[in-house]
Amino acid sequence: MTYQNKSLDEIRELFLHSLHQIAPEIDVNKLNPETILREEFEIDSLDFLRLIVLLHDDLKIEIPEKDYARLATLQSSVAYLNEKIKQY
Repeated sequence: MTYQNKSLDEIRELFLHSLHQIAPEIDVNKLNPETILREEFEIDSLDFLRLIVLLHDDLKIEIPEKDYARLATLQSSVAYLNEKIKQY
């Protein structure tokens, strides 16, 4: 299945679903798009790596470690993932 035609809303929903899987206490419906996720919700390194794996598995894309900082906020994550899936 190709993900190149996913809309920004679909990417956002997929990201929020993955985030909720690693941090179910986060109310993803009220999440400020510019909130720095790891700081605000104390997401540790292992949980962040779990998020990366979930995104990789769901979208079938590689997310190199050098790009992890681009997944800091909901807004930056959606933009990055959108850019990334268009490369595949």
